[in-house]
Amino acid sequence: MTGEQRNRLVRLPEVKDRTGLSRTSIYRKMEAGEFPQAIKLSTNAVAWRETELEQWIAAPMEWQAAA
Repeated sequence: MTGEQRNRLVRLPEVKDRTGLSRTSIYRKMEAGEFPQAIKLSTNAVAWRETELEQWIAAPMEWQAAA
């Protein structure tokens, strides 16, 4: 996979599909620091970095946000 593909932004429906989490669970885990933070794209749109999402999927219990 090229760097561009791995650094793409993933919107909420795909995050839900890939993690199996509900919207509420994703936002609760974000608030607790247990899930990658969303990037605000506009007033009503957010996305997640695919690389961070893949790291979380690989090891959700060990995931930590980069300092």
